[in-house]
Amino acid sequence: MSSRLIDRVRGAQQRYRSPTTGESPEFEQVKRQLHTELIEALDFEQVSKTPRDELSTRLRKTLSDQIESRSLPLNRVERERLVDEILDDILGLGPLEPLLRDPEVSDILINGPKTVYIEKKGRLQKTNVRFQDDAHLMQIIDRIVGAVGRRVDETNPMVDARLADGSRFNAIIPPLALDGPTVSIRRFGTVPITSDDLIAFGSVPRPILEVVKGCVKSKLNIVISGGTGSGKTTLLNVMSSFIPPGERIITIEDAAELQLQQPHIVRLETRPANLEGRGEITARDLVKNALRMRPDRIILGEIRGVEAIDMLNAMNTGHEGSLATVHANTTRDAVARFETMIGMGMPNLADKNIREMIARALDLIIQVDRLSDGTRRLLAVTEIQGMEGDVVTTQDIFQFKQSGVDDDGKVRGRFMSTGVRPKFAGRLASNGIRLSNDLFRFQLDV
Repeated sequence: MSSRLIDRVRGAQQRYRSPTTGESPEFEQVKRQLHTELIEALDFEQVSKTPRDELSTRLRKTLSDQIESRSLPLNRVERERLVDEILDDILGLGPLEPLLRDPEVSDILINGPKTVYIEKKGRLQKTNVRFQDDAHLMQIIDRIVGAVGRRVDETNPMVDARLADGSRFNAIIPPLALDGPTVSIRRFGTVPITSDDLIAFGSVPRPILEVVKGCVKSKLNIVISGGTGSGKTTLLNVMSSFIPPGERIITIEDAAELQLQQPHIVRLETRPANLEGRGEITARDLVKNALRMRPDRIILGEIRGVEAIDMLNAMNTGHEGSLATVHANTTRDAVARFETMIGMGMPNLADKNIREMIARALDLIIQVDRLSDGTRRLLAVTEIQGMEGDVVTTQDIFQFKQSGVDDDGKVRGRFMSTGVRPKFAGRLASNGIRLSNDLFRFQLDV
């Protein structure tokens, strides 16, 4: 058992805090008493030699025996909750543990010690989870960042980290956060969402997804655009599953979220600077290095800056079939974002040359968004057709048109083809994928 766990137990001995509200004072008093007795009974030398799972089992039995010996007026559910809360505070992340165990929670947002929100099924909701004070919340933050060798304090008040399950963790503390330590956790799904799941959720109809599948297999360069929490990474995961198993894939991410199933995958992850400001490895560094690793495809989790230059150059120089995501509100905005990012890295390049680079590299942009009812939907499949004068020309192939909201708050609309047969249809045909004419008269009400 690591010294970090021993320090955690000793810290809990000094101050035990209740994570939730709504319990009776008697319940809270019992918790504090049992917690104190448990800590005092621990042999720290033995703790250091005991595997975590075995220690958890022993502590649970000890707590249960203490509850039985006191003949406490608690029913079975209350006793189990009492034991779980004490163990979570000693061995885990305290009040966060029940939220992290809930597979339906996709985001955990902590706005100071007294306000905790979660997202379920695309909707934000406030919880009754509480931290006792700023110090208690800081204790949990320190556990998380300490586990990955990071530090957060007044001189370094912002930190990114990753939980054991891969979830993305961000914290910002006073003096930058005025209402106390603020934490954002983007959950990492343990079970990958499949194409059938997207169809069942109503996110993408099967005919459109079949076209996208053909585009991936035919090695079109595709970018997924959308806002935060719109489902870009989920769709990227599904699209990557269409890549044939015989290809060498290199993924580049800030926090590893992709769950590819192919046998030949190399996963790369950026690295922030250390406390001395050294050792940073950026996405651009990894893209450049990936080109020396004989990739068949490069998947970039998100394009945020000047790495756009190297990614587009890779798409233009024999690494077709690459995939990436970008933050943008529309597919036209995505093109404009690329112009801005390339201009940042190549300020002396003329605007027309930048647009030509984009038009030559990208084949398809797919727009996704989270709608007002919390559902994520594909809004547009847009083909990059080339240049007309100084302008990158685009054409929507498929769209989702919202028609309104029903009495239950569900968004209603129609997936539809624009009637335009895409230029890439010939490329798909050369790979044995023929698009039926019915696809370009497609309509589906949802």
